[in-house]
Amino acid sequence: MAAVPFDQLEGFIWLNGEFVKWADAKIHVLSHGLHYASAVFEGERAYGGEIFKLTEHTERLHESARILGFTIPWSVQEIDDACRELLARQGFADAYVRPIAWRGSEMMGVSAQNNRINLAIAIWQWPSYFDPEQRLKGIRLDMAEYRRPDPRTAPSRSKAAGLYMICTLSKHAAEAKAMPTP
Repeated sequence: MAAVPFDQLEGFIWLNGEFVKWADAKIHVLSHGLHYASAVFEGERAYGGEIFKLTEHTERLHESARILGFTIPWSVQEIDDACRELLARQGFADAYVRPIAWRGSEMMGVSAQNNRINLAIAIWQWPSYFDPEQRLKGIRLDMAEYRRPDPRTAPSRSKAAGLYMICTLSKHAAEAKAMPTP
């Protein structure tokens, strides 16, 4: 768990074309992306001030949105430029980069083709999942109860937020197995 909750971190977030203070980057509770998982994202790493395979990630973000039936209103170049500028503003050389695009709160319901498409980019320091001591001891694996859906049942070629519930459930189950019983 983070020492400081993510909504209380310092710095800036790029939100719909503007750099806003971290604490001011908010969405409404009735955003379509929250209720119907109409959101796509990327997870990128910056090393030494350079974002690894940035353009490929941004192209995949656009493709994931296309698969979910929406168009991100910022070009790949505009998003790449915003990521680089935000990394510099945050003052990090090594960091995690999270662009996310989602349908807004203009209407609720399964159909939301006229909702605004929003885009945010946040960058924070996030070390490796495994500290060096754990890696030297070895890392245990487990079989997940759930599998990624067949491409004919869900848009599994997209990096869509809704598909990541499988990852969360699997991670929680593995962590529960690893915890000592009282």
